[in-house]
Amino acid sequence: MLVYTLAFCHTAAAGSAEESGDILRVAVPTAAWALTFHYDDPQGRRDFYQSFAANIVATYALKQVVDKKRIDGSDDDAFPSGHASTAFQGAAFLHRRYGIRRAWWAYALAAYTGWTRIDADEHDAADVLGGAAVGIASSFLLTQSREQSVVWVPEIGPNYVGLRFSLNPGTRR
Repeated sequence: MLVYTLAFCHTAAAGSAEESGDILRVAVPTAAWALTFHYDDPQGRRDFYQSFAANIVATYALKQVVDKKRIDGSDDDAFPSGHASTAFQGAAFLHRRYGIRRAWWAYALAAYTGWTRIDADEHDAADVLGGAAVGIASSFLLTQSREQSVVWVPEIGPNYVGLRFSLNPGTRR
């Protein structure tokens, strides 16, 4: 609970929406990382490092490849929003690793972070959605769930249509 309190206190102390977005782009993934210590989860920490690094690389590679001016005209690396990608990476990591009940607050703060970028005229909705997609994808692709779950996959063959399933036993103790 201490991690949640820190994120909200820092946000409340910020002087403007833009400043709070600057803080939350760091606070959300930091809280996700800190929870790997709280849950004594070294595999989760490794997954976090991998997904965070992949998110940063993908975000900045896209910024170099996609030549899109910012709303305020300050430069041409608007797509995707780095603030949104890092905040959503942290939220999606929590979701994938520990379940939606432990991630809802982080998604709310990540969405607010994206809104602050639009409000500051740094990005448009496409930039923020692109950043969110990169952040979410990096965590969902590189983080193993601790939840036990059944995965259903549709299959289509020459003479059949069906569903294949597998059980992910999770890694809970």
